Amino acid sequence: MKKEQFNVTGMTCAACSARVEKAVGRLPGVDKIAVNLLKNSMVVEYDETALDTQKIIGAVTDAGYGASLKEAVQQGKASKSMQASANDIARQEYEAAQTSYVQAKSAYVNTKDLLVETKLRAPFDGVVERTYVDTYERVQAGQTIVRIVSPVSSTVEFTMPERSMSYLADTTTRFFVTFDNYPDRRFEARLDSYAKTSSDASGFPVSLKIAKAEAERVGISPGMTCSVTMRTAESAASVVGVPLTAIYAPASGGTYVWRIADEGVVELQPVVTGGIFGRDMVIVENGLKAGERIVTAGVYRLREGDRVKILNP
Repeated sequence: MKKEQFNVTGMTCAACSARVEKAVGRLPGVDKIAVNLLKNSMVVEYDETALDTQKIIGAVTDAGYGASLKEAVQQGKASKSMQASANDIARQEYEAAQTSYVQAKSAYVNTKDLLVETKLRAPFDGVVERTYVDTYERVQAGQTIVRIVSPVSSTVEFTMPERSMSYLADTTTRFFVTFDNYPDRRFEARLDSYAKTSSDASGFPVSLKIAKAEAERVGISPGMTCSVTMRTAESAASVVGVPLTAIYAPASGGTYVWRIADEGVVELQPVVTGGIFGRDMVIVENGLKAGERIVTAGVYRLREGDRVKILNP
């Protein structure tokens, strides 16, 4: 014998339960039957060799009611519950994936913006002279990363002594630059800027500009050494310049030059010197006239009245 429990629908009174019980009880192979109106259920014991659940359900249906195996209903409920649970899990996974996508997209946009900000754009074509940070080092906004210099420079910078600052204010002053690499070529320059105060006692910073086309044609590059010569209308007319090697300054004091008189005889001539200009020239403010001949080498070996031989008359 086999015992099965069924769910019965459509019963509203005791007569209904009696009809169901009578309809199923007539089936061959049914041993016992119990119908519960309150629970809308039915328990049947039957010979499974003579009867099956489909015939029992058919007998209830023929009587005008509905019937189904209780296990099947539970399985259906379980199936629906599992499906609902699977849907909930799928929804949670979708929401989690969507959140991860939004986070990843935000990180991508942020990283892309940071990448744009990490690109260094030089204001001109040049050469990296020095780097101030190491590879992969974290840097801050405004921090110096590299120093770039132009391979061709038209700027000349030097320091001017205080006593020569008046030449910068003179509009007639002309500037000439001679580079050690090009000693036979003199470049005319213009005054670009100068400081009217000095942070130390070394002098006042002055900046000159050479014509860019000329600097590029010759190949003037940063770091090259040079000498600067200044010439004014006043200095050209009244100030004499002599080589530094022509100045005789004995231990007893005073500043002199050896002036060459008639027949090559030298005589000591006191002079007043001014500022130094060029590579090895000094201004003589008083004591010497333009066109006078002087000794420019070996001045400490001479004595008053010595004769010298003029090599370059």
